Amino acid sequence: MGKGIKKKLLEVNVHDLSDWDKVVADKPFGGGIGMVMRPEPILRAVADIKKSQNSRIILFGPAGKKFRQSTAKRLTDYDQIIMIAGRYEGVDERIAKHLADEVLSIGDYVLMGGDIPAMAVVETIARLIPDLIGKEEFLSERTSGSLAIEYPQYTRPAVLNPKEIVPSLVDKKSSWKVPKVLLSGNHKEIQEWRESHGRIIR
Repeated sequence: MGKGIKKKLLEVNVHDLSDWDKVVADKPFGGGIGMVMRPEPILRAVADIKKSQNSRIILFGPAGKKFRQSTAKRLTDYDQIIMIAGRYEGVDERIAKHLADEVLSIGDYVLMGGDIPAMAVVETIARLIPDLIGKEEFLSERTSGSLAIEYPQYTRPAVLNPKEIVPSLVDKKSSWKVPKVLLSGNHKEIQEWRESHGRIIR
């Protein structure tokens, strides 16, 4: 990511909503515990930050649409992505209804805020930018259209005896071996093995 930013392949900016309003959250209407992020500072921030007509405003929330590899591929079409990372008990619902272009979730669980989802989305999109992760083969080898292909990876040694390395960690004396096909040098068979053992990430 750092190298990509230095090469000006992408630009990442983090903004503090308190720069637009000192009071960023208030008590929820109808009662309840916690605080809700106010819409005014978000509206002002987005108005100042938005620089492109070809932009996308994303709000994060556990009830949002599931973020997938295909979502990341779609988002690479935009010149600017504005991500609203909530805190407290959430963001005023009017932001989701009237300002955000979409609400995304990275999983069926509740986090402290939208910071981690935002970082996950930034990194997933960034690695799809040409030249960012180095040689194009690094990306093309493990992608198919808008999908990603994840298959098992191994490195040296070909035979690992865990008992010799950390005796207390493993009870069995058996060794851990790399699949023979990966040591064969037969690229066709290796590719077939990877395809049969790979998992499509949508």
